[in-house]
Amino acid sequence: MLVLSRKLGEKIYIGDNICITVVDIDRGKIRLGIEAPRDVPIYRQELLPLKGAEAPAPNASTVPH
Repeated sequence: MLVLSRKLGEKIYIGDNICITVVDIDRGKIRLGIEAPRDVPIYRQELLPLKGAEAPAPNASTVPH
């Protein structure tokens, strides 16, 4: 893991087409702005398990019990 310190308004670039900007810092919360191509999915960590739970598992039966 790469750990970087950034101040308000500073940016981090990932590759040529993703830019992360610190847009606000308030009472221990940091707001980030992310600029990326529309085909790059961006998820919050707490939503990742839900994303996998929506789709049925491979080889799972879809017949109701």
